[in-house]
Amino acid sequence: MTSPTLSTSTPTPSKPHSSYRHEAILYRGDDDFLAATAPFVREGIAADQPVMVAVIGRRAEGLRDMLGSDADEVHFVDMAELGRNPARIIPGWRRFVDEHFGEDGAFRPTRGIGEPIWLGRRGLEVVESQLHEALLNLAVEPDTPLWLRCPYDVDALPAEVVDEAHRSHPVLVEAGEYRGSLHYGGASHAGDFFGRDLPPAPTGADVLVFASGDLAAVRWLVTDRARTAGLDAERAWELALAVHEVATNSIANGGGKGRLLVWREPEALVCEVRDSGRLDDPLVGRRAPARTGEDGRGLWLANQLCDLVQVRSSTAGAVVRLVSWL
Repeated sequence: MTSPTLSTSTPTPSKPHSSYRHEAILYRGDDDFLAATAPFVREGIAADQPVMVAVIGRRAEGLRDMLGSDADEVHFVDMAELGRNPARIIPGWRRFVDEHFGEDGAFRPTRGIGEPIWLGRRGLEVVESQLHEALLNLAVEPDTPLWLRCPYDVDALPAEVVDEAHRSHPVLVEAGEYRGSLHYGGASHAGDFFGRDLPPAPTGADVLVFASGDLAAVRWLVTDRARTAGLDAERAWELALAVHEVATNSIANGGGKGRLLVWREPEALVCEVRDSGRLDDPLVGRRAPARTGEDGRGLWLANQLCDLVQVRSSTAGAVVRLVSWL
């Protein structure tokens, strides 16, 4: 790879930002990625702003090389690990922001680069990363001074993925030029996304209608199918515990009962819990629950235990899918 020519001099510190900024960087290939991200990082360092970069390994390596000694001032996170379940990314940004208070007790201005979608991600991971990007517009308070840029490789990614980035980011940055997104949907788009039903389960899925006395049967069915699919004892136990927690929520908040479906796909075991309840918070499971109280605890735990969790809610009810890759 031929490195782009960038100035290595210390940038003039820019005026500190005082509010949340969520932008998409539209770039073309590795060189363009570096040209778009390295100056943004260096400006943050020059302004004494904490910077977190969450990208996959090869992107991080190229950016480290470009930054030289400045890379020591940056908090690098492997997005392939942090974003393995995309529902864990928002808590990662929340922790980064919460770690940086000024002497006056207010948040320090911080910067971030987060690339949740890259060529080669599984289709379900892409969909949940797109929901994550829409929810980022709800997850951070407007007066939080986080300047977050999300890169998209427009040459490598499908056009519909880039189109979705236009809907989930109010500002687009391309070739150093800023422009407002004409298709940005804001909170309305996030709510619509969260309200879409998931594709139907395949014919032949195992079905169990459960109520308060049936949680042992729920755990048994999931554990049995998990072991049959080849999951080891620990992963089978984790999946069963996650489904147990979600089923418990259905009993408590979904009319006292729910329906569990379990099926195998070519590369995954999928468990789905449906009930007649309604989830009003699209960020449920993406905020750490309070030490006291149960609100959100089950879905938070499911996101820590499972490879992927899909949550949707509409007037028809709530559905949670828990995925373990095989």
